[in-house]
Amino acid sequence: MRLKHLTYFIAVAEELHFGRAADRLNIAQPPLSRQIKALEDEIGTLLFDRSRSSTRLTPAGERMLDHARRILKQLDDAQTEVRRLGQGAQGRLRIGFVGSATFGIVPEVVKSFRAEFPDVDLSLFPMNNAQLHQGLVARELDAAFTRPALEDAEIATRKLLEEPLIAAIPDTFDVGMNGILDLASLPDTAYVLYPEFPRPSYADTVLAACAVQGLDTHRQVWTMDAHTALSLVAIGEGICIVPAAVGTQPRNGVRFCEVRPGLGTSTLALNFRLDERGAPVQNLLRIAQRTARRQSIHLSAA
Repeated sequence: MRLKHLTYFIAVAEELHFGRAADRLNIAQPPLSRQIKALEDEIGTLLFDRSRSSTRLTPAGERMLDHARRILKQLDDAQTEVRRLGQGAQGRLRIGFVGSATFGIVPEVVKSFRAEFPDVDLSLFPMNNAQLHQGLVARELDAAFTRPALEDAEIATRKLLEEPLIAAIPDTFDVGMNGILDLASLPDTAYVLYPEFPRPSYADTVLAACAVQGLDTHRQVWTMDAHTALSLVAIGEGICIVPAAVGTQPRNGVRFCEVRPGLGTSTLALNFRLDERGAPVQNLLRIAQRTARRQSIHLSAA
């Protein structure tokens, strides 16, 4: 039995007229009649009662119509599902991210992805860089927003933003009229660093940048993530060097300011396995790059 036979049969069953069904199918009536007769011969029973005045479905034909419609609908559903999976409109996407990324473009990226692909099952996992790296290697994650970018021959990295490093300080600090914190004038101030482990981590990026400028960072307060670090800053435990995106969201008890000397930038990157062929990851990358470009233009205009 061919799918063409089912299509022809449904047309005749719905029209109950071979001429109208032939016009609907854009074929001549004799070939249509032959196809229906061949279908009946293959099944071994009549599907239509034919007379000069009318065409009617037999009881077997009525049951065949139910089955034929169901079969064609299942085939159409299967084609639609497979096509949507190939386009990344369905499926599953497991995204890991560093905590500081929640202050920047990642929430907007996720929001845009959900709006464009509502049928994709999204799972979000906050982790540090080492955990994100391990999650990608172990195939427990499909994509990861990291800071800095991962370095692994088996992982593709797409840099999204280069953000200046700024200081989060207690709001009781006096930074003068220009609003720039002179780090060299704070020899007794503790640096709140994160994450404490595993190392190396973002904290080591900060310590290395401070070392280049000859800054004294021997007083250290360690914690596990950016959110906790800001809470420690708010109660006066020290200052914290953070990416500029962190300073875009007000925080009670915390002031954000530029630093002197400059400490360089922090790279936010999207990472995925080189053998990743899933359309959801490619769609996520496209949306992330688009959002990052828009953010860069906004910052340049500002």
